[in-house]
Amino acid sequence: MEPLHLRSAGTSLVISFDNQEAEVIHWGADLGGILPDLAILTAAIPPSSLDAAVRTGLLPQASAGWRGRPALRGHRIADGVSGLDFSPRLRVVRADTDGTSASIVQSDPDTGLTVASALTLHDGGLLELRHTVTNDGTTPYQIDELATVLPVAQDAVEILDLTGRWCRERHPQRRPIQQGTWVRTGRHGRTGHDSSLLFAAGTAGFGNRHGKVWATHLAWSGNHEQFADSIGDGRTMIGGSELLGPAEIVLAPGGSYTTPALFAAYSDRGLDGITEAFYGWFRSRPHHVLPAATTGLPAGKPRPVVLNVWEAVYFDHNLATLMELAESAAELGVERFVLDDGWFRGRRDDRAGLGDWYVDESLWPDGLTPLINAVTSRGMEFGLWVEPEMVNINSDIVRAHPEWIVGPSVQSYKDGGHLPLEWRQQHVIDLVNPDAWQYIYDRIDALLSENNVSYLKWDQNRDLLEHGHAGRSSVHEQTLAAYRLFDELRKAHPGVEIESCSSGGARVDLGILERADRIWGSDCNDALERQIIQRWTGMVVPPELVGAHIGPTTSHTTARTHDLSFRAITALFGHFGMEWDVRTVTGAEREELKRFIGLYKEHRGLIHSGRMVRADVPDESLMLHGVVAPSGTAEGTTAGLFALVSARTAAAEQPGRISVPGLELTRDYRVEAIFPASGDADYSHTFTQVRPPAWLAEGAVANGLFLAEVGLPMPALNPEHALLLEVTAL
Repeated sequence: MEPLHLRSAGTSLVISFDNQEAEVIHWGADLGGILPDLAILTAAIPPSSLDAAVRTGLLPQASAGWRGRPALRGHRIADGVSGLDFSPRLRVVRADTDGTSASIVQSDPDTGLTVASALTLHDGGLLELRHTVTNDGTTPYQIDELATVLPVAQDAVEILDLTGRWCRERHPQRRPIQQGTWVRTGRHGRTGHDSSLLFAAGTAGFGNRHGKVWATHLAWSGNHEQFADSIGDGRTMIGGSELLGPAEIVLAPGGSYTTPALFAAYSDRGLDGITEAFYGWFRSRPHHVLPAATTGLPAGKPRPVVLNVWEAVYFDHNLATLMELAESAAELGVERFVLDDGWFRGRRDDRAGLGDWYVDESLWPDGLTPLINAVTSRGMEFGLWVEPEMVNINSDIVRAHPEWIVGPSVQSYKDGGHLPLEWRQQHVIDLVNPDAWQYIYDRIDALLSENNVSYLKWDQNRDLLEHGHAGRSSVHEQTLAAYRLFDELRKAHPGVEIESCSSGGARVDLGILERADRIWGSDCNDALERQIIQRWTGMVVPPELVGAHIGPTTSHTTARTHDLSFRAITALFGHFGMEWDVRTVTGAEREELKRFIGLYKEHRGLIHSGRMVRADVPDESLMLHGVVAPSGTAEGTTAGLFALVSARTAAAEQPGRISVPGLELTRDYRVEAIFPASGDADYSHTFTQVRPPAWLAEGAVANGLFLAEVGLPMPALNPEHALLLEVTAL
């Protein structure tokens, strides 16, 4: 059987079928159109080892000599005996390709198992891989794990992954690759605040724009593992799998289980190349940033300026106050007004009402219509907060159906069953129960049918611990049921956009992003924290899908105080909005806010379609990031927008020259500061310098090569301040 070779955007994937096993010979740099005889890659056999060459299988398995983590773990149950057929010997029976996608089928008649692998190397170089195992036997087969893995080259010597907590999501950590297995486990029942959005291996010291990087992402919103597995012969695999509960997947004869998709990218240009592959895939989707099967919405609808009222009013839902907020928002140029938690029956705080998805008649005697009309008559869309997957004990629905609370017991808590610990005074509703699922669907469907709602902020505010249905572990089925709830509501209301929020950023993955039009990056609107959160979220998720809001002057989550300019420049590089009582913004500050709203509207087309660029700045107190337009930008138009950000005091007296990368090397550009701009009023508090660099007054003209290799001397910024730069093509 001839080798399989997929090529796209500087990446090659080569799979050989020698010895009837699918072996990944190469995943990395493009190898061109003609491959040599792959027999030259037959490795030496070391002493005290197997008497055969060990393959780097698409499905690593002990029967082929692999001594690391196997892809498939499970066993057959027959005549009351478990643990049978524990070691499959899968061999290729079919392999097909159309040049960009491939299907490989491997089977073992002795254990009664077949695994079909589907691979697609997308146009931008992003590889998508999933496996489906089928039980061909006559007795049940229990799946303990089915992982998707890929080999990395031996010059990959470092691992970078992400971790975090509530209000501090997606912070990087690095470690050397050493012999053994480095595992990141998520047992939250959702993706998790500490989940690694990206799992990357790379050459020593790889950075934003240099080094080779191999990176993966598991598109799954439930329990999962991501790992690097390095065995004694020097080979390393990276990948991930759904983390299954005890006996969670038992295949009946003829039954199948399909893994979540593993997305993988290779770059020889550092992390920015990984980002480019993911963004290319996102932006090629037919439904990208648009509601599915849109109703009268133009293609490429701009991401509207948002006002969410949570940090303005919290649970104090007073119609007069909200009308004033709507009036103030419209005057500023807001395009979407979102009513957050507190509008439904019994909801005066976070201790009651979840699950009772009816407009509270005592608060809203005429329903939401007066507020919705006030919002839409001012040219804004109306959005509404919901949390369909959760319930409070103190709710009508739980009083009627205590058995709908998820837990480890067969009985409800009212019948003596074990009630899991509360989290934010709430529990999980059992969407695996068809009656509970239908109730939630019907209530949200009715809300959308009866009210002019264009947008749902869909929250999910707790981990799913001790998660069971009818006494059995059910995170897998609950995740699929939640997906189906999203899918069916989108199908019924194609003009409604959905934001996925989960205590902020606890459910950020490509599984949920196939069903949502944006994610809420974090409950923290502190601009300093958001610089890191958004930078690493943006490794995978494009800015048009990441809600980024200006919070109050003093952050509600950190008590840190920042200038409006720092908060606004931070929010500019996402889906821009505000979470603030904008009625209190007056005078010069209000004019400054209007100016930033105008800048967002002027540049959102570039921010939400351009290539993400992050400079490698030696001084870790500084960051320079931005977006650049495709090559061939018309003369006199914006070719790039960059933010220079000071996170803390610098070791040196001045920043010196900083690279402005990512532009066409031979083209000339003008670089200008547009906030603060040279003609602005006193913004001396932004800087810590006697005199700024000479170019700052009139702008600098240079070609892309000069800007990338020599750079520009940057002004000395005070900590927690930023400078916005515009690059114009000449």
